[in-house]
Amino acid sequence: MLPLILAQTDVVTWVIVIVFLLTFVIGLALFAKFASLWLQCKMTGTRIGIWDLVTMQFRKVNPTVIVRSMVMAVQAGLTKTYPIDRVRLEGHVLAGGNVRNVIRALIAAQRARIDLDWDTASAIDLAGRDILDAVRTSVYPKVIDCPDPKRTAGTLDAVAGDGIQLCARARVTVRTNIAQLIGGATEETVIARVGQGIVQAIGSTESYKTVLENPDDISRVVLGQGLEGNTAYEIVSIDIADIDVGENIGARLQADQAEADMRVAQAKAEQLRADQTAREQEMVAKIQQNRAEVVKAEATVPKAIAEAFSSGKLGLLDYYELKNVQADTSMRESIAGADSAKG
Repeated sequence: MLPLILAQTDVVTWVIVIVFLLTFVIGLALFAKFASLWLQCKMTGTRIGIWDLVTMQFRKVNPTVIVRSMVMAVQAGLTKTYPIDRVRLEGHVLAGGNVRNVIRALIAAQRARIDLDWDTASAIDLAGRDILDAVRTSVYPKVIDCPDPKRTAGTLDAVAGDGIQLCARARVTVRTNIAQLIGGATEETVIARVGQGIVQAIGSTESYKTVLENPDDISRVVLGQGLEGNTAYEIVSIDIADIDVGENIGARLQADQAEADMRVAQAKAEQLRADQTAREQEMVAKIQQNRAEVVKAEATVPKAIAEAFSSGKLGLLDYYELKNVQADTSMRESIAGADSAKG
């Protein structure tokens, strides 16, 4: 019985030793894996322990990203101003955000005295916008070409009051408006509004010469329209980079109108000629109809003469006298026709 108890005791001892060794090896491996990050946290005063680093691994969070972001925040003094801790950083990473960009943006905003808090920066980052680039643009304004050369190689074409076309290109200097970055319109809206403003300003000018002489007047008019409303940018300046004289749109429109009027007049004349031709044919038809009536009437004359002979109302002498009159009339008509032909 005693040997059996001793054997069982040895087995338990070996199991404990093996478990201890496995725990020690696993702990040593984890410590070796996270030793550099843990030492970095200890030396920089970042409150992240070795167990926090281990649990990050199980939560599918990259400990290196969290530690380095937290170190940047602590060293820059952000933790004294903003509620930044390990839990918030992990939550932002798990939500799909770029925590390094957010920390760098907060550091840049703090140095530049820009009003930006953690909640706003993280929300902007989660919305898909580059918060770091937005802060950089707020500090260092950027230039936007109008129209965008990536989308079109054309120009902003407008027609002045005298009908001359002007082709312009503008350069818009903008900086980010952090307060309107959430929900604010992007560069495409700014380009569209500036283009609309330039076209409107040129169109309201009486002569193209005025625009060529003072292009800065167009810039001031457009800049005073408040085009940056509800956008993520603040317009610093609008500069007319290039302006060329195009076609004489007014003259071309007048020529087109004159040609259209000529075609309308030609159509009316053609319609009138067609009406007259139809009227002429109608008159010819009436003449033929009248001639037919005459022939028809003449055809009744012999019948009437015969009836007159039968009834005794017409004698032979009367008949010959009538024939002589007809012959005399026919001769006179032929003589009159010959004289008119010679004349």
